[in-house]
Amino acid sequence: MPTISKKGQLMPESPIRKLVPFAEQAVKNGKHIYHLNIGQPDIKTPEVALKAVKENDVEILSYSRSEGSETYRNKLANYYSKHNISVSNKDIVVTTGASEAIAFIFGSIMDVDDEVIICEPFYANYIAFATAASVKVVPIISSIEDNFALPAIEEFEKLITPRTKAIMICNPGNPTGCLYSEEEIRQLADIVKRHDLFLISDEVYREFTYDGHSHFSILELDGLDEHTIMIDSVSKRYSMCGARVGCLVTRNETIRHTVLKFAQARLSPPTYAQIASEAALETPSSYFEEIKDIYITRRDTLIAELNKIEGVKVVTPKGAFYCIAELPIKNADNFAQWLLEHFHLDNETVMVAPASGFYSSEGIGKNQIRIAYVLNKESLVKAANIIKEALKVYKD
Repeated sequence: MPTISKKGQLMPESPIRKLVPFAEQAVKNGKHIYHLNIGQPDIKTPEVALKAVKENDVEILSYSRSEGSETYRNKLANYYSKHNISVSNKDIVVTTGASEAIAFIFGSIMDVDDEVIICEPFYANYIAFATAASVKVVPIISSIEDNFALPAIEEFEKLITPRTKAIMICNPGNPTGCLYSEEEIRQLADIVKRHDLFLISDEVYREFTYDGHSHFSILELDGLDEHTIMIDSVSKRYSMCGARVGCLVTRNETIRHTVLKFAQARLSPPTYAQIASEAALETPSSYFEEIKDIYITRRDTLIAELNKIEGVKVVTPKGAFYCIAELPIKNADNFAQWLLEHFHLDNETVMVAPASGFYSSEGIGKNQIRIAYVLNKESLVKAANIIKEALKVYKD
C-alpha cells in the first residue's frame, strides 16, 4: 500500500486523549470515572453568550472576514485595554481556537528545521504543531524541585543557535500552573531583543491567578512591538471550549499580514461562535471572582489530599487549573491505563493525563501525571483517595 508521510509518523498522540478508548470501555463495564485528565471546566458558560446564539436574528449563516468580525475585534481591543494592553482591532486576528493561532504563527515565522525554545513541561500540542510545521522544539527543562520556575536566562543563552527563531511560554502555565512574574518576563524580553528573536506567549489562562499574584502580559512591554506575539482563547476564560474561538495579537504588521494569508486560506473563523464570544465579553467581572474562589478551593483541596499520599510530590499552582504530581512509580502511562482497565474503588476510578507527553526530552516526566482540578471539591477528595488506594496495590 502507499506509505504515509514521515511527518505523519512523527505526529505524536495526545497524552490527554489517547486513553479515551480505555475510559469508554471502563464506563461500559459499569465504572464511574472522575475525569482529571482534561481541562474542560464544569463551570457554566455565561448565559449572555448562550443567549446571543439562541436569540440571534441571523438569516444567512455567512462567512465572516478572515481576520474575524470587526465588531468582535473592536470589543476584544476594549477588553485588553482593561488589562493594561493597548491594541487596536487591526492588531488582532481571530482564529479557530488558540490551536489555529499557534499553527498560523509557526507557519508565519519559521521555516523547515527552524527552532523554537520552549520551557518544559509544556502544553502537549505544541509538539504536534511544531511537527506539522517541520519545526524543531528545543526544550529547556523546568523542575518540580524548583516549583517549575523559569530557568536561568543563562540556560536559554546556551540553547540559542542560528536556527533559533523564537522563545515560547505559557503563562499561567499548562500543565504546571506556574505563573511567571513581571521580572521574569522582562528577562525574556531582554534576551529576545538581544538575539533578535520572537517572544510568543500563550495567555489563555490570564484570568486565573491566585494568592494575590497578578498576570503580566508580554504586550505590556515597551519597545518589543516587533518581537511579541500573544495567543488567547475564550475556551477556558468563559468555559466555552466547544466554541473553538481564539486569537493572536501582535503589533508587528508584517506578522499580521503573513498570518492573514494563512487565515484567508481557511476562509474564516466560525460565525456563530464569534457571536457567542462577542457576547461573552459582556460578562461581569464578578463572574471571574466567583470562579477564582472556586478554583482556589479546589486547588487547596486537591493539594492537601495529594500531600497525604506517601511518596507523592506536588507543587501548589499559582494560576490556571492544573498541577503536576510526581508519583512513587516508574511509568505513569502504564499506571493511568491500569487505573481504567484494572482498578476501581466501589466501582469508581480516575482518569489522569500521563505527564511524559508534556515533555519532549526523552525519559523525563515518566513518573508524573497532570491533574486538572476542574471537578467539585467532593469529587476531588474521592479521586485523590482512589489514587492513594491504587498506589498501594499497583506494581510497575
